[in-house]
Amino acid sequence: MNILFVCTANKLRSLSAEHIYRNDKRFVVKSAGTAKGAASAISKDILEWADYILVMEKTHRNQIRKDYPAIYANKKIICMYIPDEYDYMDAELEKLIQHKFEYIYSKFIAT
Repeated sequence: MNILFVCTANKLRSLSAEHIYRNDKRFVVKSAGTAKGAASAISKDILEWADYILVMEKTHRNQIRKDYPAIYANKKIICMYIPDEYDYMDAELEKLIQHKFEYIYSKFIAT
């Protein structure tokens, strides 16, 4: 199962999520950003690769809907509601990502 984490610049939140889950045997993870200058920008290829797309904010989901309407219509995109107020691998961010992701995983993915 392929999980894609998305934030704006792919430098803090989504990259932290990828780092936290990269060795988890349940799935393969990648991360990307919606901004033009993102460390790894979203693309049709990476969106098609993903079985589930987890965005940090509604704005990221809306950007995917605007730029990739066919993918948006056919992929499960789930918002984690994590604001852009943390540094990369901040301890509080790690706990928040793990708490929200495990809830999402148990409710929407593992079933």
